[in-house]
Amino acid sequence: MKQTAAQIVREYGPFPGVDGVHGVTWDGRRVWFASGEKLNAIDPETGGAIDSLDAEAYAGTAYDGRHLFQIADSLIHRIDPLTGKVLASIPAPSGGSGLAWAEGSLWVGQFQGRRIHQVDPETGAVLRTIESNRFVTGVTWVDGDLWHGTWEAEESDLRRIDPATGEVLERLEMPAGVGVSGLESDGADRFFCGGGNSGRVRVVRRPARG
Repeated sequence: MKQTAAQIVREYGPFPGVDGVHGVTWDGRRVWFASGEKLNAIDPETGGAIDSLDAEAYAGTAYDGRHLFQIADSLIHRIDPLTGKVLASIPAPSGGSGLAWAEGSLWVGQFQGRRIHQVDPETGAVLRTIESNRFVTGVTWVDGDLWHGTWEAEESDLRRIDPATGEVLERLEMPAGVGVSGLESDGADRFFCGGGNSGRVRVVRRPARG
């Protein structure tokens, strides 16, 4: 297993009126983050606020190219990013934390359950489950790799895992006291990481494979 220190290259926030950052996603232009009662969009180049939507947003957030998805307690809502309207809802695995969209499915981190579930976005049915040995926070896919955040005992890291077995292939260790509450890739070399009650979003460089 490859293990290195996470390279934090930028921080956004703290933001006015935001007590905590939960889920994080990327729509190709904006970074969205969940902050309890709102979904907020920021410009990743300036860090400035662009938009906000009223939503129950205390956990994972994802984007499928058209819609936002937001864990809201026992449900996952499909949300119109232009209006904030909830278009549909499916059951969420209990204790859902992270959320990602990939391969036509939703991927749901289960925090204290230490699992990642592949979920049918139309029905909420769990298609398969990947076990972890740490509390799971954010989840993301990039270039065919599955990554997830952990946060346990005041320690956090980003992990690249084998999606078939759950084996940890690579770890990026966050500095002491810096937590990861949400995780999303921009499809290139940036991970956007929710910073929990710090009220910040941090950018971690994705290392090259090899």
